[in-house]
Amino acid sequence: MPDMKIHPLLAVSALDGRYRDKVRDLSPIVSEYGLMRYRVLVECRWFAHLARQPGIREIAPLNSEQANALASIESAFTIADAERIKDIERGTNHDVKAVEYFVKERLVSIKGLSQNVEFVHFACTSEDINNLAYALMTREARDRVLMPVMDTLISAIEAMATANADLPMLSRTHGQTASPTTLGKELRNVSARLRRQQRAVANNEILGKMNGAVGNFNAHAVAYPDVDWPAVSEAFVRDLGLLPNAHTTQIEPHDYLAELFHALIRFNQVLLDLDRDLWSYVSIEYFKQRKVEGETGSSTMPHKVNPIDFENSEGNVGIANALFEHMATKLQVSRWQRDLSDSTVLRNLGSALGHSLIAYQATLKGLGRLEVNAAAIAEDLTRSWEVLSEAVQTVMRRYGLPEPYEQLKKATRGRQLDAALYREILQQLDLPTTVKADLEALTPADYIGLAPRLARKPD
Repeated sequence: MPDMKIHPLLAVSALDGRYRDKVRDLSPIVSEYGLMRYRVLVECRWFAHLARQPGIREIAPLNSEQANALASIESAFTIADAERIKDIERGTNHDVKAVEYFVKERLVSIKGLSQNVEFVHFACTSEDINNLAYALMTREARDRVLMPVMDTLISAIEAMATANADLPMLSRTHGQTASPTTLGKELRNVSARLRRQQRAVANNEILGKMNGAVGNFNAHAVAYPDVDWPAVSEAFVRDLGLLPNAHTTQIEPHDYLAELFHALIRFNQVLLDLDRDLWSYVSIEYFKQRKVEGETGSSTMPHKVNPIDFENSEGNVGIANALFEHMATKLQVSRWQRDLSDSTVLRNLGSALGHSLIAYQATLKGLGRLEVNAAAIAEDLTRSWEVLSEAVQTVMRRYGLPEPYEQLKKATRGRQLDAALYREILQQLDLPTTVKADLEALTPADYIGLAPRLARKPD
């Protein structure tokens, strides 16, 4: 048997198998290695933070050599280090305690710090380390991996919107012909929605806590009653670039994660809406798909070029959002001051982010293969003169003609008009001659309102 830890064909998850290359940038952040690295970071920085407190005289302020050596434990963290933590965990049967012991092992080799080794994990509960590690993980995955891909995706849609701002296109409401728009305007609708949800994701506050076993600084206050522990804790959390949460039980209550996950769900759902619309437009030939030499569309039908990228995106959005939805509702609930059910759920953070990332990449790939079929779009418009009935009845209202909606409904409902029939209907209306001439000159391709202007409007 191949080594099951590294062979992609034996991976249980598609993320670590088939899609490994697509989520490679997430791997060092959201993997178990990544979680260990963030835990080590928190332990080391908490020790350094304590050493800076004048009220804790048992630890002298670190000199530059000590500070650099301590920092290197986290900054130079390797796979071998992570394996060492796993070795320790086999004895402790506790993952955070194993991290504590690992940091202590390294600390004793730093000159002048061996006598202070018990200030590693001082007054901490495991969740002090865990919640901060997950917060740092979430922030880095969001800012370094997801946000750039979101930007690229939205920019691609914006570019298509601008390029096709003036291209008239038939609308379909309820699947039926409706007032025309432009292709660019419809794409701009999507980019604006995505940009808004992206801002919600980017601006989501990421919280952290460092306040002991049940959030009250119990042990802290007994050991050092004269230290202002809430201030020490707040400064530490802020130094990590996080927002302190002063009101917690043993765990940070994860409300900010629920908010973030719901923002990501909304972003993903807008993307899903685009995926399905583009899939549908491909099916009615509004878009052609560029062929890639050597690729197979169907195992039996050689002519096919399937819109598989949009289907791939749709499927991955579904998986991601199912995970996000479960995590968002589950993580906000914990029995009394703490239960452990959130721990196993949080380990699926990387899976939800990974499936989202695959979806964004798939849609981007699909967009890159699209070619606008302007001829098919124009032909659809020329078959749909009935959409001008809205314009005619609205002008009739302006000039006080009786029952304009009802007259046009009787003449057009359920009928497919052509240019000749449209103009025949106009001749029967008691409108001013110049107005009637303007309406006779109107075509479905002209009846696009302010769509080109809106297509160019910044989000």
